[in-house]
Amino acid sequence: MEAVIFAGIQATGKSTFYQQHFFKTHVRINLDMLKTRHREAILLRACLEAQQRFVVDNTNLTVEDRALYIQLAKAAQFRVAGYYFQSIVKEAMQRNNMRTGKEKVPVPGLLSAHKRLQIPTLEEGFDGLYYVKIVDGQFIVEEWTREV
Repeated sequence: MEAVIFAGIQATGKSTFYQQHFFKTHVRINLDMLKTRHREAILLRACLEAQQRFVVDNTNLTVEDRALYIQLAKAAQFRVAGYYFQSIVKEAMQRNNMRTGKEKVPVPGLLSAHKRLQIPTLEEGFDGLYYVKIVDGQFIVEEWTREV
C-alpha cells in the first residue's frame, strides 16, 4: 500500500495535482475539507486499518508536520512517497489572486507559511520523494535528487 504526503505552501497546485493524479486511486485526507484534527485522525486510521491508499493533501510545512504521517504509515507497512511542490512566493501569490471566497489565502498567511517551510528530505523516512513544479500550466514531476 502507498501513503502519499504533499508538502508546499498554499497555491502551489497540491489539490489540483491530487485531482489529476490520485483521485481515482487514493483517498484524500485534507484539513480544509475535514476541518478538525480529530476527523483527520479518524480517516487516517481507517485508511491504515483498511490498507487503503491515501494522500495527505495539506501544506505539511515542517519535518514535525510530516513525521506523524510517516511513522503511522510505516508502522502499517505502507510505502511512503513525498511530493514537494515548488514554493515560490511570487508565483503562489499570482495563483492565489485567481482564487475567490474561502479558497483565497490571506497574504500574511501565505508569507508565514513560506517562512515556516522546511523542504522535505529522504532522511525523514520517505521511500521516494518527488519535486513538482508548474511550467506553462502543466505539472512537471521529477524524482528527488540532492541537486533539486
